[in-house]
Amino acid sequence: MTDTNKQASNATPTANPQGRRKGLTLVAAAVAVAAVAWGGWHWAVARNYQTTDNAYVAGNVVQITPQIGGTVTRIGADDTDYVRPGQLLVQLDAADALVALSQAESQLAQAVRQTRALYAGNAPLAAQVAQREADLLRLQADADRAREDVERRRPLLATGAVGREEFEHAQSLARTAANAAAAAQAAVRVAKAQLTAAEAQTQGSNAEEHPSVTAASAKVREAYLALQRTRLISPVEGYAAKRGVQLGQRVTAGAPLMTVVGLHDLWVDANFKESQLAQLRIGQKAELTADVYGDKITYHGTVVGLGAGTGAAFSLLPAQNATGNWIKVVQRVPVRIALSPEDLAQHPLRVGLSMEVKVDVRDQQGEVLATATRSAPVAQTSVYDTALPEAEERISRIVAGQRLAPLNQLAEQATAKAGGTATVAAAPAASHAASAQ
Repeated sequence: MTDTNKQASNATPTANPQGRRKGLTLVAAAVAVAAVAWGGWHWAVARNYQTTDNAYVAGNVVQITPQIGGTVTRIGADDTDYVRPGQLLVQLDAADALVALSQAESQLAQAVRQTRALYAGNAPLAAQVAQREADLLRLQADADRAREDVERRRPLLATGAVGREEFEHAQSLARTAANAAAAAQAAVRVAKAQLTAAEAQTQGSNAEEHPSVTAASAKVREAYLALQRTRLISPVEGYAAKRGVQLGQRVTAGAPLMTVVGLHDLWVDANFKESQLAQLRIGQKAELTADVYGDKITYHGTVVGLGAGTGAAFSLLPAQNATGNWIKVVQRVPVRIALSPEDLAQHPLRVGLSMEVKVDVRDQQGEVLATATRSAPVAQTSVYDTALPEAEERISRIVAGQRLAPLNQLAEQATAKAGGTATVAAAPAASHAASAQ
């Protein structure tokens, strides 16, 4: 037994080095194969993509703020409610605006009547000028005849054919006629001056375009717009969020009441490291996955722009790089990626959700920064376009002397047109149940 054990122990050291070298060779070969495979994969695939998980969904968050102050009398939408463009969101007390509009319309009607009276007064003044001129012609003719009578009697006075008393009487009549003609001429000048003064107030325009009527019309437009601004309507299609307004609350101009988020037009702000920007170009295709859906759902997008600065440069408190305690940190630049509308329709997203982005950088034909100006507006709405035409219609009816509907009916029609929704604050559960149905 002892000899056998000694032989086994002597054989072990000679066998282990050979096995160890074989194992190390296999490990080295595996590492080499893996390195070559990774290098080949990186050369063929990985180097053609830039990825980041520092990306978030962004969208248009429209803040609803009043243009005038007032007391809230109606709330038309609550958080998570779907709203349409033009739908009534908040109604302010319109009593003061109705009173102001009534006063403005009354002043316009009075201005129209006074202006028409000015235009109507020109005709009598013109007729008076014509009458004064006719009187002047008649009196001048009388003065000429009286002067001729005096001249005829003057030679006869020397011969005694005409008595001095008769001659002096003729002279008196001539002087009276001359004075009457002079007075008539002065009356003509006065009548013409009055006509000129009246025409100066009406010259170059008609009654509807007179400055006093125009000024009164502007007051009506202002009052009508103030009435319309008591109704806060949604400018876009989306979902209500962050409602902070309550019934009876006194709000001021510019105070945030709620927001409307448009979830049908979203994009992704992907924050790439500065070392990744060299290969990014506008127009490159991207694939994205959302944490909410996982890797099973892939979104398709396009790079539409690169930010003009890093996030730190536009932060509320930018880093002071000149201080002594400065530490270099890899900066990130936001890259905007437009999402496919079809993907959004099938798998809706929310603002702020996390995304993972992979951009295909093989296409290097695009630009690093945009060089063309935008030819179309970023966004626009037409829900406010009816206010001025409606005001113009009321002004036209007032100028034409037509009767208008009572102002309380005007307020009721405006609320009905905006899509009267039950007050959400009064029965939120019922509103959500109706939305679910």
